[in-house]
Amino acid sequence: MITRRSFLGAGTAASIGLAFTNESLARVAAAAARTVDAPAGDLARDETFWREIQQGFTLDRTIINLNNGGCCPSPRVVHEAFKRYLDVSNQAPVYHMWQILEPNIETVRRRLAAEFGCSPEEMAITRNASEALQIAQLGIDLKAGDEVVTTNQDYGRMLDTWDQRVRREGITVKKISFPVPPPSMDDLADRLMSAIGPKTKVLHFCHITNLTGQIFPVKKICDAARAKGVKTIVDGAHAFAHFPFKASDLGCDYYGTSLHKWLLAPIGTGFLYVRRENIDGLWGLTPTAASRAKDIRKFEEIGTHPAANHNAIAEALTFHDGIGSERKAARLRYLRDRWATRLTATGKFKLHTSLDPAQSCAIGTVQVLGVETNKAVEQLWAKWRIIATPINHAEYSGIRVTPNVYTTLEEVDTFAEAMEKISSGS
Repeated sequence: MITRRSFLGAGTAASIGLAFTNESLARVAAAAARTVDAPAGDLARDETFWREIQQGFTLDRTIINLNNGGCCPSPRVVHEAFKRYLDVSNQAPVYHMWQILEPNIETVRRRLAAEFGCSPEEMAITRNASEALQIAQLGIDLKAGDEVVTTNQDYGRMLDTWDQRVRREGITVKKISFPVPPPSMDDLADRLMSAIGPKTKVLHFCHITNLTGQIFPVKKICDAARAKGVKTIVDGAHAFAHFPFKASDLGCDYYGTSLHKWLLAPIGTGFLYVRRENIDGLWGLTPTAASRAKDIRKFEEIGTHPAANHNAIAEALTFHDGIGSERKAARLRYLRDRWATRLTATGKFKLHTSLDPAQSCAIGTVQVLGVETNKAVEQLWAKWRIIATPINHAEYSGIRVTPNVYTTLEEVDTFAEAMEKISSGS
C-alpha cells in the first residue's frame, strides 16, 4: 500500500511534475513533500506551508469570507476540472455526458468510500447533505405513534422534514435541548439516550452542529441506540473532510454529508451512507424498479443531471489528500483558537463553542455582549467587508465564524480587531 509518507517522501521535483499536471496540485504536493515529517500541530503554524495551499485558490481577497460553513470555493484544480467536464458534456450530452463521463461516477464512489471507510456498495452520490438525509428520513417505514428523537439544534430543513411526517402520518418527534457549550460529551450522550422510549424508532442527531460546531460522541450514542433496536441517522453535513474519522468510528445506520463544504468539491455534491443491511428496506425519494431494491445506486435516480459536478469530486479528494486530514484539522483549530482566545480574554464576548479539540474544530460561535447579533454582523460587512453568519436560536445568539485552509492570519486578525471595535462601540 502506498502511503502519503512514501509517496511524498520519495517525490523529487521531477516526479511531482509528472504526477501532477495542474500547478495548484503540484504546489500542494511540493509543500507536503517538504514537510512530510512535521507534526500536524507544528505545521498548523507554518505560514510558508499554508501560503502554498492558499495559492491553490482563485478568490476575491477584497472580502473576508468567514462563512465557509455555508459552501466553500473550490481550489483552482477542482474548478477547472468542473468546467472541463462541462465543456466535454456540451459537445453532445447524450453521448459524452451519459456514455463517457457518467460511468466514471464509480471511480468517485470508490475513492469516497475509501476515504469514509465503507464499502462502495454502501455509498450513494447525492447533491447535498439535505438530499442525503431526506432519503433516510422519508424512506424509513414509520407509522402513526412511532417516535423520532432529535435535538432542537439540528438543521432546520431536517426538522422541517420530520415535521412533515408528523403532519402527514401522525408520528411524534421529541426534541431535546442541550447547553452551549455542554458540560461534557458524556452529557450530550446521556441526554439523547435518556430520551429514548418504548415507541422510539429513530434517533437523528448531528455529528457536528451547524450552529456552534459542537461535535457529538457519535459511536457511544449509536451503539446505545442499536442495543435498543433504534435506527440512527447522523447529519454529517459539516463533518466529512473537516476533521479525521472513519465510518467505523460512528456506528450509525445512515449518514449524510455535503462535499461542497469542507472537501471543497463543486457546489451541488454530497453523499449518503447506508449500512448494507438497511438498503433494501429504505425507500428512495425517486421511485426505481423493484429489481434495484438492494442497489445503493437506486438513491441516485433523480432524472437527468450533470456529470461534471460529481466527477470533479475526484480532484477535490486529491487536493484534500495532498494536505492530509490531521494537518487540515490542526490548521483549522489553530485559526479558530487565534480569534477565539483573543476575544474571550477581553470579557466582552461569550463563546458558545468549546475549545476542547475533541468537541470542535473550525467552527466557532461567539456573542458580542451588549450588541444585538444581527447588527454586529451588519457592521462586520459594512465597515470591514467581512462575511459571517448570525445565529439566532431560541436559547442563545451569536456570530458563527468558519475560516478555511485558504484563510490568512491577517484576515483572522482583522476579524478579531473588528469585533473588538464593535464591542466598544467604535
